Amino acid sequence: MAATVERTVLQRFPAGSPRGSWPAEEYANRRRQEGQPAEVVMDLATDAFLVIVRNREQVAS
Repeated sequence: MAATVERTVLQRFPAGSPRGSWPAEEYANRRRQEGQPAEVVMDLATDAFLVIVRNREQVAS
């Protein structure tokens, strides 16, 4: 079996913000305190920081 990784985007923050990734990191930290395994990634195509939760699904190979 192989695992595919999908993600759920919880929130987007513009990379051009004066505070940089801080708002995204703060949001992700609040989600982690609530028990969600949130993380921040950079989406180069949209020039935004994304707060995501990775979802793993098993796929038969």
